[in-house]
Amino acid sequence: MDPIREAHRQWVSHGWEDAADGMAMVTSVVRVHQLFMERIDAVLRPLDLTFARYEILRLLSFARTGALPMAQLGSRLQVHPTSVTSAVDRLERQGYVDRSRGERDRRVVLATITPAGRTIVESATDGLNASVFAKPGFAERDQVAELTALLNLLRAAAGDTVG
Repeated sequence: MDPIREAHRQWVSHGWEDAADGMAMVTSVVRVHQLFMERIDAVLRPLDLTFARYEILRLLSFARTGALPMAQLGSRLQVHPTSVTSAVDRLERQGYVDRSRGERDRRVVLATITPAGRTIVESATDGLNASVFAKPGFAERDQVAELTALLNLLRAAAGDTVG
């Protein structure tokens, strides 16, 4: 039995038909998120990384200088500054990131990827590409683009910058 289909049936039978499709869609997205996180964790856990820490390393590796202000990390990853600080603390303890003050503005705290951080993020990316990103679960590539476009509409409606 599909629990989401059963929940939809229950919503309709309780008089919430106008919300039933939305409930099923939201619940499905949350469940798919859980399934993707299981796949992502299977790749990253052996490397002692979380997806949040991976994203920071990947973002730093993309930066021209390998460094970004902590505030920029938070805004680019759309997470609270406290979460960035906690993740960078852990990455620093692991030897993957160094923290320093900006040369022009000493109030700015920079996170800089280390050579060890570059090595681990490349290994993690290879694993994620092979096990998750290249094979997200659709048989056809067009379906991936279609779903991404639909999710972008939801993100834009919620206030994300999309495009």
